Amino acid sequence: MRAGAPWRLLPHDLPPWEAVYQQTQCWLSAGGFEAIVHDLRELLRQAQGRKIPPSAVIFDGRTLQSSCESGVRAGYDGYKRKKGSKVHLAVDTLGHLLALLVTPANAQERAQVAELARSIQQVTRQRLDVVKLPEAKRGFVRLPRWWVVERSFGWIARFWR
Repeated sequence: MRAGAPWRLLPHDLPPWEAVYQQTQCWLSAGGFEAIVHDLRELLRQAQGRKIPPSAVIFDGRTLQSSCESGVRAGYDGYKRKKGSKVHLAVDTLGHLLALLVTPANAQERAQVAELARSIQQVTRQRLDVVKLPEAKRGFVRLPRWWVVERSFGWIARFWR
């Protein structure tokens, strides 16, 4: 039994796999899929009665356990005690994906914020303003809309409610 989705196993009612592969590579290199996702996100925000460019972005990271085939991509996250990859995610307040970054699990989350911010600025075509909590707040503070990014991670991991 094979795993994954090999090109040679495409259904026979589609064009030959070579043609489908070549066309897919053209769309990928031209940024076609990113453009579709961007337009769909704008339509969904507009349908919800929101402004098209998001006014807030939520960042989070999650360590995913890897398999032995991960090779050099895997790192060890001492806090979670897992060997794997860390997924850094940025979503808008509706949970729509804005940026995604995968690093080894031993990479610090705060070191990836700059790369995620650059990606968000490219997607939204806006300047990103960082809002910091007042210095008086120390320790655990429940942030508004914190659950949105957790729900997005749940969708990615197929834990639907």
